[in-house]
Amino acid sequence: MVEDKNLEACSEVGGGEDERKGRFFDCFWTPIYWFKMLANETHWSFVFGVLVVYGINQGLGGAFNRVGTDYYMKDVQKVQPSESQIYQGIISIPWLVKPLWGLLTDVLPILGYRRRPYFIFAGLLGVVSMLLLSFHENLHIAFALLSLTAGSAGAAIADVTIDACVAQNSNTLPSLAADMQSLCALSSSIGALMGFSLSGIFVHLIGPKGVFGLLSIPAGLVFLVGILLDEPFMPNFSYRQVNQKFVDAGKAMWRTLKFPDVWRPCVYMYLSIALSIDIHEGLFYWYTDSKGGPSFSQETVGFIFSIGSIGSLLGALLYQNVLKDHPFRNLLFWIQLLFGLSGMLDLMLVLRLNLKFSIPDYFFIVIDESVSQMIGRLKWMPLLVLSSKLCPPGIEGTFFALLMSIDNVGLLSSQWGGGFILHLLKVTRTRFDNLWLAILTRNILRVTPLCLLFLIPRGDPNASILPTEILSAKEEPENENIELVSLVSSVDGK
Repeated sequence: MVEDKNLEACSEVGGGEDERKGRFFDCFWTPIYWFKMLANETHWSFVFGVLVVYGINQGLGGAFNRVGTDYYMKDVQKVQPSESQIYQGIISIPWLVKPLWGLLTDVLPILGYRRRPYFIFAGLLGVVSMLLLSFHENLHIAFALLSLTAGSAGAAIADVTIDACVAQNSNTLPSLAADMQSLCALSSSIGALMGFSLSGIFVHLIGPKGVFGLLSIPAGLVFLVGILLDEPFMPNFSYRQVNQKFVDAGKAMWRTLKFPDVWRPCVYMYLSIALSIDIHEGLFYWYTDSKGGPSFSQETVGFIFSIGSIGSLLGALLYQNVLKDHPFRNLLFWIQLLFGLSGMLDLMLVLRLNLKFSIPDYFFIVIDESVSQMIGRLKWMPLLVLSSKLCPPGIEGTFFALLMSIDNVGLLSSQWGGGFILHLLKVTRTRFDNLWLAILTRNILRVTPLCLLFLIPRGDPNASILPTEILSAKEEPENENIELVSLVSSVDGK
């Protein structure tokens, strides 16, 4: 009897160890199985394109670009924070015309291909503009803005091209819409984490102009996506139909936008972004000021932003694993409320209240940045999923680009509004007396979109939102948008 009990006890202990090992291996293999599932359901080139465009070009490259541009404007061009804020808005203008890029990729193939030439062009544009900024001495601010805007255009074209694939797959596989957006968000967050961790070091070692030279590498990888993308060749495309396709696409977009279930979320997305004014440049100048601010070094600034990327990554993971099945309206209510409250951390920092509680600036700003980025990602994720579900069949790329351009107009309004507030309150390169008032104004405006939540649908986030008359519309085979080969095969198989 005693021996039997000992054997049972040993088996229980062994079973517990096996269970712990099983959990460890599950944590290791689950992401791999997830990637494999997405690759099988869509195509490996789709997953590869998302990783390059979102992870390397926008995540890693975007982090280098952000820190490099901040220091380039401050130390090389020596502009005021309000001016830098306005210039950042100008650089983002190519993102406002995303519908144009999307319409071109939808209806105008080049040399028999619809997607590959646009990736190639985007990569070339990014490489040339970044190398010009890197090697040209004493570049005038106007030409610097032109080069930065050209690089931004390359990133926007690559983004809209891969977004077309994401939107189309979201309509074809609606149950995987959140997973595909999570892939985009996770790739971007991990890339940004790596980029911000290294950006400050590289700015210190080779300067902002040297960083621009390094940014030609992500642009070159976008060029590689255009070479490797598996896409059916269209030898007999009739370019005479292009004008009619532009007209048809415009009519389809207008017909879709007239539905209340479509235009109401669009209005909310714009206002919720535009009202959250951006005063990042004022805070950045204060971070690096040796008299009024904490006087952080380049490495410290990069590390702080990298911690923020961890918060963004946690936000994407939290949405994917916990929040993705919650109704849009309920989720956005709590997130928008937290978004406004999180801004109070900036106010405490600038008023130096953290020092009264013996909390060092460095530690406090790390907490501030990570919380702000996590909530910002949580706010962005449901809007992206909602946008992907509003795209009508046949013009997914164009319509998703239209929705993203609405968001980018909101970002431009936010940046220029923040620049106006900084200028109005006389926040300069060396004066930060009224920076706290700019932060307080921003925080109040952040909670105002709570009054507009009635514009967001209450329904199941996994269900289709578009009216049945739009979903039932079928395009003729010759007018179909380009699909990745596996997607075409799966549709044909059905």
